[in-house]
Amino acid sequence: MKLATIKNDTRDGALAVVSRDLKHAQIAYDIAPSLQAALDDWDYTSPQLQNLYDELNRQPGSRAFAFEPRQCMAPLPRAYQWLDGSSYLSHIEALRKSRGATLPPEAKRDPLMYQGNSDFFIGACDPILTASESMDIDLEAELAVILGDIPMGVKHERASEDIRLLMLVNDVSLRALLAKELQKGLGPVQGKIATAFSPVAVTVDELGAAWDGRRVSRPLSVHVNGEPLGAPDCGSDMQFDFPHLIAHAARTRPLGAGAVLGSGTISNHGHPAGFGCIAERRVADADDGREPMPFLRFGDRVRIEMLDTSANSIFGAIDHQVVQFPAPRRALDVLPEAGDGSDGADPDEMADAAAER
Repeated sequence: MKLATIKNDTRDGALAVVSRDLKHAQIAYDIAPSLQAALDDWDYTSPQLQNLYDELNRQPGSRAFAFEPRQCMAPLPRAYQWLDGSSYLSHIEALRKSRGATLPPEAKRDPLMYQGNSDFFIGACDPILTASESMDIDLEAELAVILGDIPMGVKHERASEDIRLLMLVNDVSLRALLAKELQKGLGPVQGKIATAFSPVAVTVDELGAAWDGRRVSRPLSVHVNGEPLGAPDCGSDMQFDFPHLIAHAARTRPLGAGAVLGSGTISNHGHPAGFGCIAERRVADADDGREPMPFLRFGDRVRIEMLDTSANSIFGAIDHQVVQFPAPRRALDVLPEAGDGSDGADPDEMADAAAER
């Protein structure tokens, strides 16, 4: 089934069931007022949501309405926890190369992961608010899972049993600020602004053969201003699958229902289908002697989408624009300019940076 959160006058929005073709939706308030409420009692709510989903696909009733992604908040507008891993070694390799570093020997055995801001996520069509282009605004195209309750010390073999839903992610990064935070050995805080998610979150059965219980084997298309940046395959070159990431996150603590766990930027070795972030493209441009692609600027539009084998959108598209936030009023609010030689630093390397301090 496919679930969305419709904007209303509350922080958590209204839970809605969305038809498979993304044309119709129906508020599910009688079942659960919000997605978090549904996740808190999933064994009770999910069969009822599934029944409503089946009815909506057969014949939209009088309570159904036309689905409009611009009316959506993030499926979970806020979460108890947002964890982002780095599953694709080619992404780490490219960004470390940009600052003259190599892949650490433990990178193939132990995933990097950071805990990010989760008190405020943005919807798929909400603006990317940033104060200055000099912060080196970058997109990061990812997949994420929404979890049920995960016990501490869960084994890799059963970690996928409590994956409730999947979403697309744009984990926006301010590369210039991330570089400075990494130099301090802690973070990221300022370098990571509000994360955006797809209009709908889907249960694993909606992916069909593309989901093998561990990873999604479909390309994720990324466009900037209508021009393709890439369509890397999510299943290829994923060093750490979702069960591995879940087990890593829960090694010393349980994870509560509604925790969101990201894959890290989708990236394939050699980049045969392009890129999932601008920083990687800039490294390739430098290697090929080309002018590096600029980071995002005010007015630029980002689109991230996954299609099924019949070219139907699975999650709906993240489709939003970079918008300037009001200028700072005090000198102390002015943020550092780019151009300090730290191009391409990445928060996925936080564990490595902390270990090196």
